[in-house]
Amino acid sequence: MDKLSMTDSTIGFIGLGLIGGSIAKGIKRSRPNIKIMAYMRSRSRLEQAKREGIVDVILDGIDEHLRECDLIFLCTPVEYNAGYLSAIRPFLKQGALITDVGSTKQGIHQEIIRQELTHCFVGGHPMAGSEKTGYENSTDHLLENAYYIVTPPRGCDSSGSTSLSENDRRIIAVAHTIGAIPLVLDYREHDKVVAAISHLPHLIASSLVNLVKDNDTSDGIMKQVAAGGFKDITRIASSSPEMWEQICMTNVDPIADILEKYIASLNQVLDQIKHHSGQSIYQLFETSRDYRNSITEKAKGSVEPSYEFTVDVADEIGAISTISVILAAKGISIKNIGINNNRERGEGALKIAFYDEASMEAAWQRLDQYKYEMFRM
Repeated sequence: MDKLSMTDSTIGFIGLGLIGGSIAKGIKRSRPNIKIMAYMRSRSRLEQAKREGIVDVILDGIDEHLRECDLIFLCTPVEYNAGYLSAIRPFLKQGALITDVGSTKQGIHQEIIRQELTHCFVGGHPMAGSEKTGYENSTDHLLENAYYIVTPPRGCDSSGSTSLSENDRRIIAVAHTIGAIPLVLDYREHDKVVAAISHLPHLIASSLVNLVKDNDTSDGIMKQVAAGGFKDITRIASSSPEMWEQICMTNVDPIADILEKYIASLNQVLDQIKHHSGQSIYQLFETSRDYRNSITEKAKGSVEPSYEFTVDVADEIGAISTISVILAAKGISIKNIGINNNRERGEGALKIAFYDEASMEAAWQRLDQYKYEMFRM
């Protein structure tokens, strides 16, 4: 897909939290002359954004100022977007475009159809985030190398393809401007995809943690020895309960469908275990290993401990060499270092691996002195 440049010159944001703030900062970094106006309930965050030069005009509400906007972002929780659509509608100028950043798409698209706004709406889902929330945690590079899903209002045909409209291209241009990777999907297909690769894993992680909690010994031996693989596959269980309740309740049918299939697969595994079907269990591990290895360059071992963390840096020339020099000055050996190509899990762009725990902890302390933001793997 050829890169497109932004043509919209005035952009409005309804909501300016982690994702909205990061989009606004990314746009201002690349296109400082673009005028940004924003509204949210927290006035102090808007004033902070204006002091930082991100927001040019603070809105007191949904009002006449929006008539200036070429593009309006809905960056509020999914369940509030329908109400904002109705409020925005009277202030849309000719040619203005609305988009959203919600992690589920069918609800907003159904509302767009109901309100007959398909001519001025294109859905969007920047697939990045953080366990931290709010504008104060937004960055101008949060969405670099993250997939930015673009969902046309008319959907896609049975082959999954669609001819791009001018409005579609405008949202694709936004993705390019902030360094994201645009991917056009049918909005119904989007919800099926995220149900399988995002929503179900969160349910599995949380239910697995609770399963261990409920079956632990009175002296908590399971919790005491839980490490390695268990901590790795349940890391996302530490996410916001409020946010994930909202996500699940706005994507019920796709989640229920994939969850039923997962339960059926577990029942099949249970039957294989009970009947001592070693070959079937071997095939389970073999096929999953091969597919998992095809997703990442190198799969993590299930036994060998890993000593690594990620560092929040912009994906730019010199990022790796600067950190390498800082660590080398203290004699800290690095096993591997490289830029992540995807920020979907909300971690930093730079992943660093070490040979042992002592080296990892020494590196953490060293980089902390230089005020880098780091994340445990």
